Amino acid sequence: MNRRVLLIYPPSPSIIREGYCQSSPDSSICPYAPAKLPPLDLMYLAAAAEKCGAEVKIKDYSLGGDLVKDLNEFRPNFLIANIACATFKKDMEALKIAKELLPQVKIIVFGGIFFTYNTNAIYENPFIDYVIIGEGEEALKAILENIPDSEIPGICYKYNMQGVKAKPKIFNDNLDSLPFPARHLIDNNLYKNDVTGKTRTVIKIARGCPFNCFFCSASLQSGLKVRKRSVDNIIEEIEECIEKYNIHDFIFQSDILGIDKNWLKNLCDKIISEKLNITWSVSSRGDIVTEEDADLMYRAGCRSVDIGVESGSQMILDKIGKRINLDSIIHGIRIYKKSRIKIHTHYIIGLPWDTEQTINETFKLASWLPSDYTSFYIAAPLPGTRFYDYAIKEKLFSSTTSYEGAYFRPIVRTHSLSKEKVFTLYIQGIKKFYLNLGFIFKSLLNIKHISELKKFFKTELAVLLQKL
Repeated sequence: MNRRVLLIYPPSPSIIREGYCQSSPDSSICPYAPAKLPPLDLMYLAAAAEKCGAEVKIKDYSLGGDLVKDLNEFRPNFLIANIACATFKKDMEALKIAKELLPQVKIIVFGGIFFTYNTNAIYENPFIDYVIIGEGEEALKAILENIPDSEIPGICYKYNMQGVKAKPKIFNDNLDSLPFPARHLIDNNLYKNDVTGKTRTVIKIARGCPFNCFFCSASLQSGLKVRKRSVDNIIEEIEECIEKYNIHDFIFQSDILGIDKNWLKNLCDKIISEKLNITWSVSSRGDIVTEEDADLMYRAGCRSVDIGVESGSQMILDKIGKRINLDSIIHGIRIYKKSRIKIHTHYIIGLPWDTEQTINETFKLASWLPSDYTSFYIAAPLPGTRFYDYAIKEKLFSSTTSYEGAYFRPIVRTHSLSKEKVFTLYIQGIKKFYLNLGFIFKSLLNIKHISELKKFFKTELAVLLQKL
């Protein structure tokens, strides 16, 4: 059978769908808009489908394109879509049109919303045939190979028009067994480093996170156990990116970098010894880095680290189970800065225990920490997280709850603040932060590339246009 597989980001408002935070790259919503990332999740699934002998295409319709035209021309047997909470309604409308156009196509969906909304999703949206919960490579391979649905771990499937759960999902401990993402199926040059303007891609170097923070779905998606790829396997993928696609700039995606010091050291040593001449960024905690780590990371090409500070209130950090203290975060940031690695700090306001005082503490901490880039978000209780369960239990949702504009529009109230008050404090805080003359002067002094200058002015304009 000639199987044709089309993997898509639906033609809905643009959302960063890869990873755990489904935020918008539109700076009219986000004052410091994240760069558009390549669809790594689709590329991993595409590689798994190709390994089964399928003919595969990837389409990121958030960048443009005509879904109906492509369906008519390619006529896929399987349509696979990443579904975001913030665009759920629009995403479903697109899939319904696809089913009406091609009644025989099997529609497979995945995304954070399906950690809780899975069997009901199939019942309420009869055009959906399968829901993949969590990592999807092995599940997709089994579906394409016609393994009986009830024997495939980590899926829900349609049976007598109902949604039925199969076996519990199993995490793959041997990440080296996965084929490299199918980068040949996308235009890699569409995805740029928003600071340097260079073509950039994402390499997932490990999966899993043991911390299970209150608001985060990382442990749901990839488990509590940290599963690392071998250093040689990572180096091989880097070399493929350099040789085949002329990509020298990377995001090393890991739920937690630095837990295994020897592995990190071996990876950096190998990058240096192989003279790969790359640059990369990574996300990490602020409390696990040493001066030796940071110095080695810089020599291996690390130029920026994203750190989730989350709050300027120790009480809030304790409540969300961050298992970190502010002093250690500050110490870690200073270590990175000493090693010439730029820091992008991230903060969340509107968590259930936030008050006007704790939100002001967060903006105050952000104003004096020596970060190079700073982003603020409004708390979003993603389905499946402890935050989501808590918000339901404490009746923090309202009758008008919507995930549209998630991370930059309040979805829930706090125990003491209305959604409207949270948004007011958010707008007041980012205006005070980004329009401060000290911030503007420091930012202009640190700019090294014309693309950085453009992004800076775009950010300032976005803040000026934000309205209460």
